Amino acid sequence: MSHTKDSVVITDEVIELAQVLWDYHHMHHELIPSDAIFALGSHDLRVASRAAELYLQGYAPLLIVSGGLGNVTKGVWTVPEADQFAAIAIEMGVPADHILIENKSTNTGENLQFTGELLRSKSLQLQNFIVVQKPYMERRSYATFKKNWPDKDLVVTSPQISFMDYPNDEIPMERVIQIMTGDLQRIREYPAKGFQIEQEIPPEVWSAWEKLVELGFTKHLIKE
Repeated sequence: MSHTKDSVVITDEVIELAQVLWDYHHMHHELIPSDAIFALGSHDLRVASRAAELYLQGYAPLLIVSGGLGNVTKGVWTVPEADQFAAIAIEMGVPADHILIENKSTNTGENLQFTGELLRSKSLQLQNFIVVQKPYMERRSYATFKKNWPDKDLVVTSPQISFMDYPNDEIPMERVIQIMTGDLQRIREYPAKGFQIEQEIPPEVWSAWEKLVELGFTKHLIKE
């Protein structure tokens, strides 16, 4: 087991509970050819690599990257998330003129709002999207997308990495679990605020959430 400076302990039980949340956050969608690949910006640059891979595999003729400096990257990065994502995609071989950049948004709702405005300004009528996001943000991204763009079709995917292999130096295990716990609470609470569509949460998933909260994983919970 390992201790963090906030005295949250990563035990085998915590890993087991967190795996339940990780599995729930995944949508397990099958990829289909679409009008655009839509990468949602974040601190995890592996999302950009996944989006570029899908473009290069021919899943869509257009790559949209969206994200300014959000809650996690503001004060850490100076270059907007979308610009970093675009640079990675270009380095991997995606033509620059096949990339649309929206670099002002600070959350998923703004990703959709500002990207919608960008598409309208370019008279682009797109119907089908492959949304690329962090693994533990798949379901919340889907629910936010369907609330904001109910007439559009999407599948959601993420870097193909297992829970145990996902943490790295920038995103340690404790942080991953803290964020997953906060995101599950938002999946439950945000529909009433008009931010997302409803998503069923199985009892065993909510039970795992309650245990993680009891064990101290409260850093990313909604502040009352």
